[in-house]
Formats: sequence, structure tokens, C-alpha cells
Amino acid sequence: MARILTGIQSSGIPHLGNLLGAIIPAIELSKDPKNESLFFIADMHSLTTIRDAALLKENTFATAAAWLAFGFNTDNNIFYRQSDIPEVCELMWYLNCLTPYPMLANAHSFKDKASKLHNVNGGLFTYPVLMAADILLYDAEIVPVGKDQIQHIEMARDMAGTFNHTYGETLIEPKATVDERVMIIPGTDGQKMSKSYNNFINIFLPDKKLRKTIMGIDTDSTAMEDPKDTETCNVFSIYKLLASPEDIAIMKANYKGGNYGYGHAKQALYELIITKYAAERKKFNELMENKNLIEDELQKGALKARSIAQIVLKKVRTKIGY
Repeated sequence: MARILTGIQSSGIPHLGNLLGAIIPAIELSKDPKNESLFFIADMHSLTTIRDAALLKENTFATAAAWLAFGFNTDNNIFYRQSDIPEVCELMWYLNCLTPYPMLANAHSFKDKASKLHNVNGGLFTYPVLMAADILLYDAEIVPVGKDQIQHIEMARDMAGTFNHTYGETLIEPKATVDERVMIIPGTDGQKMSKSYNNFINIFLPDKKLRKTIMGIDTDSTAMEDPKDTETCNVFSIYKLLASPEDIAIMKANYKGGNYGYGHAKQALYELIITKYAAERKKFNELMENKNLIEDELQKGALKARSIAQIVLKKVRTKIGY
């Protein structure tokens, strides 16, 4: 049996990139009876940028609702909120005391903002240590991540290795897995889909707002009657990630044949999304209208997660000498 762990920040409602790149693949992994999955809402990580308590709480529920709407089985697996597990902060401190400054200074999460150090808080600088504690606290063996997160998993392995070398074998060194098919999900402007770029598609929006988002996808000025290049079109790039092979072939033929405008393609993408994710959209809205159902699931998961965390932390404390 493999223990799989993954988390997603509660920085807003999960967008299509989050769903395709993290949530859906992780849920598929969790369906294998040979796997034990721990999925969590990384609300403590979100605190590095979010200062609005009400917004943070709403985002946490929305993130949880997305996982549940897409069918994560909380009976067979563990689903929890990071801030409900105080043990993670204790382990983070122990790892902090073993982690060299140059390692953290070389982290992408820090280097990307190092040119404006006045905007860098201690939480952002030690972000990789908290992420390592999130993983090592549960003896996780496999961590599904995007390509941009591989460095953090390697750092977690280094921290576990340093602890083991110093105190004896205690922590499991995790391995990252990357789904090459959905490594980078293009946004409405062609860049990687991201809340930071404001180029994301929120599939849980009401129909009219969702359609407006999709109709706003950037395209070139090719006339409707002319053939179009599927390789450079943002609309097609997103469509092919969601559609069946047959529908992709039809869309490609429409592009090559001409007399098919980008407006037609955007409408097809919109209809595909509301059809493909009709059940998930309905479930998400039902949960957000009954947040007590979400809270119950998170509390149930926290009890299970802490039962593992306390065992691992006890081993760590014993090795340290406490």
C-alpha cells in the first residue's frame, strides 16, 4: 500500500487548472484500493498572502467543496484542514532548526519575490519547511505535484534525510509524481492558468458569468472564413484537455476548414464545460449553501489525520531527546 498526500492552498475557489492539474488526478489515485490518500486544505500556507479572516474561511470551504463535489471518498481516505493539526507547527520548528539558510534562499517561492524583500514575510521564506512538515508528519510516500513544486518535494526529502542522519532513521523520504499530460494548464491569455495572472476559468460560476469568462479568452485576428491554427489557439488548447478524441477531431477539422469563428469555438468550450461538469457544479453549490456538511467532513478527517500525526511526532520528539 502507498500512502499518498497532497494539499491545495485555500487562496480562492479552485479553478480549472487546479482541478485538472491537482484535484482530479489525485482523486483518481485515491480510488485505487492499494493506496491510502490524505488530502488537505493548506489554509496556513494561504496566510502568507491573505489577511482577511472572512475571506480565508470562505476560501477554505470553497476549496473543500470542490474536492467533495468531484467525488473524493472521505470514508476510505483522509480529508482535513491543515490548521486543525497543531502538530504540523511543532514539526516545522524542528525541521527549521536543521534547515540551512541557503536552501530556503534558493527556493523558487522566495526567489520569485526576492527583488522586493519588503514584500517577503517570514512565512513566505519558510514556506518550504511548512510544506515539508505537511508531508513528513504523515509518513507520506507519494506526493502528486505540478512541475513547479518538484523543488519543494526535493527539499522535503533533504530535510528528512538530514533529520535521519542526525538522529537515526525516523522520517520517510517522499517521492514526487508529476502527470505530464496536465503539467501546465493554459489560462485565458495563454500563460499558465493562475489566480496571480487573473487568467483562470472558475467552472463553478453561474452560467452567464462562466460564459462571459470563456468568451473573453484571448485569440488572434484571423477572419472567420479563414483556416485557423490549433497549435497557437488558447481556446483549442483548453478544449482538447476536456473533450473526447472524437470531439477534438471535429473541432480540429472546423479550425482547418474555415468559416468557423473563434466565437463558435468559445461557445463549444462553454457548452462542453457546463455539460461535462454539470453534476459537480450542482454539488459544489449545494455544499456551499450547507457549509455545516463541509465542516463535518473536515472535523472527521482531522481526527483521523491527528491519529497519524501524533504517532510520527512522538517518534521525532523521542529521537530529539524530549
